[in-house]
Amino acid sequence: MKTRTLGNGGLEVSAIGLGCMGLSFAYGPATDRQQAIALLRGAVERGVTFFDTAEVYGPFTNEDLLGEAFAGLRSNVTIATKFGFDLEPGTGLQRGLNSRPRHIRQVAEASLRRLRTDVIDLFYQHRVDPNVPIEDVAGTVKDLIAEGKVKHFGLSEASEQTIRRAHAEQPVAALQSEYSLWWREPEETVLPTLEELGIGFVPFSPLGRGFLTGAIDELTTFDSTDFRASVPRFSPEARKANQVLVDVLGEIAAQRHATRAQIAIAWLLAQKPWIVPIPGTTKLHRLDENLGAAALQLSSEDLRDITAAAAAITVQGARYPEHLQQLVDR
Repeated sequence: MKTRTLGNGGLEVSAIGLGCMGLSFAYGPATDRQQAIALLRGAVERGVTFFDTAEVYGPFTNEDLLGEAFAGLRSNVTIATKFGFDLEPGTGLQRGLNSRPRHIRQVAEASLRRLRTDVIDLFYQHRVDPNVPIEDVAGTVKDLIAEGKVKHFGLSEASEQTIRRAHAEQPVAALQSEYSLWWREPEETVLPTLEELGIGFVPFSPLGRGFLTGAIDELTTFDSTDFRASVPRFSPEARKANQVLVDVLGEIAAQRHATRAQIAIAWLLAQKPWIVPIPGTTKLHRLDENLGAAALQLSSEDLRDITAAAAAITVQGARYPEHLQQLVDR
């Protein structure tokens, strides 16, 4: 597996990481624990070094899962986790946002215990808290770095202005936000800002929460615990309208003897050398498929055709329910 560097602080990771959320959270029932551990260890065997988790995934159980899976393998992996939500002790019920300095420290200590490690490689603010100045957040993580409990600071779904303010207080190694062929808003102001400041970019949902793979259509039904069941972009009407993008990807994939997923990930990799997508999966054969994108070289003509085809399509449906949309781009 080739590697890439996130930010100017020298955070080197595999060119494709693994988003671990879906093993415990958001996309239906949690994966069997032993199956999930086998997947995580299988990813390491395949050269993946970058793993993404958060206290809220589960909640709490995803970090614990990684802690067990990577026992004895800690030196081979880079673990990113997140703070920023106010979770009720015990139940994990979300009570809103909380990036107050004292809470950040509490989350860091709890994450260290669950991950069974003495340092967090990349500590993201999961969502920007409008009630806490970003300078206070960055300053707290700066202190944690000085204490050796955290190596690098990251942000998620932050606006250009927030990125600049945070970076002035403590260098930001990476921004994690949604980016794919069906959500390209980061290209407007965020990507230029990251390039200017020397910050890496970690796109989550690079496969459009599974839609770009072609495995989901207007007739697909979602489990009641699947987050997508409440997302406007995944309504039957929106899926039917958005199928045209999947069809275009299929045509290009057939020409390249690849899959839609591989084309979508390879397109992201080709945008900037400091982009590291983190597709998630619960199946080893899908992991192998996704990782195959790292070896797929798209020509300038391929990239032009893909970009032009995607630009000609107006994707239908908001990417979050209304009550969650307010948490992004702050």
